[in-house]
Amino acid sequence: MYTKRTDLALEAQELWQEGAEKTAKLSGVKAGKSRREGYPVTRVEILDAGGAKTLGKPVGTYLTLDFTAYWQRREDYFQRAVRALGAELKAMLPGDGAALVIGLGNRAMTPDAVGPLTLESVLITRHLRAAMPKQFGGFRPVSAFSVGVLGTTGVESAEAVRGLVKEVEPDFVIAIDALASRRTGRVCAAVQLSDSGIIPGSGVGNHRAALNKDSLGVPVFAVGVPTVVDAATLAADLLEESGITEFDEKRLRSRKQPMTVTPRDIDAQVRELARVMGYGVNWALQELEIEDMAALLG
Repeated sequence: MYTKRTDLALEAQELWQEGAEKTAKLSGVKAGKSRREGYPVTRVEILDAGGAKTLGKPVGTYLTLDFTAYWQRREDYFQRAVRALGAELKAMLPGDGAALVIGLGNRAMTPDAVGPLTLESVLITRHLRAAMPKQFGGFRPVSAFSVGVLGTTGVESAEAVRGLVKEVEPDFVIAIDALASRRTGRVCAAVQLSDSGIIPGSGVGNHRAALNKDSLGVPVFAVGVPTVVDAATLAADLLEESGITEFDEKRLRSRKQPMTVTPRDIDAQVRELARVMGYGVNWALQELEIEDMAALLG
């Protein structure tokens, strides 16, 4: 069976179902669907080591918000997307405590710039609580940092974040990064939330050391948006859609350098979704309306 690349638990479950018999049951995994603010939400819970091995994802809860309708620009599309993302993330996070928001990725590479761009819309309050306790004492303390990538800093993301956690001492970390999807229709049209941490660089096929509770000592929640599709995975899906189910995997991956596919207007899409995610993080962390966030960020 050809192994298709994806960072989405939803798609890992889909791939298993496609390769299994109709009567087969996926043990160790629980799934369900709902809607939030008009946007579909798929919940995949990996319950044990067996389910983790089958889907290739750590044990934990994975939520995928389908933002396909976002690009149709219907009434209050931005506000509804922020509330949907923020409400689902808030339900995952601890009820209180300090947060460290990490923007993963390479700002100079557009499909990988999701993390750094998202931080531009995150309200940073840790220093304000100390400087102006009367005005900001009611805010949850939030700090943020864009760690860069190994190729430009010489420092592994996990090393940099461990140092920050040691100094800042947050109660939990929110890590934001780009992901890879198996479907072009989900590129910049879905957001995955998880409570199991994240592996930086997965979206551009450059997996590094994991950021999770074991490596950092505090809970790590991940927010990711698929910005690319692996070219070989896309080709395999297109062949199967054409009725060709048997093909040479080695030939399909015969290029010396792996290739990824991304939309022509990826810069505009990434920047807009980064703003949605930044506001969504604010919604989950602070008791503020969207208009208040815009005023404070402005």
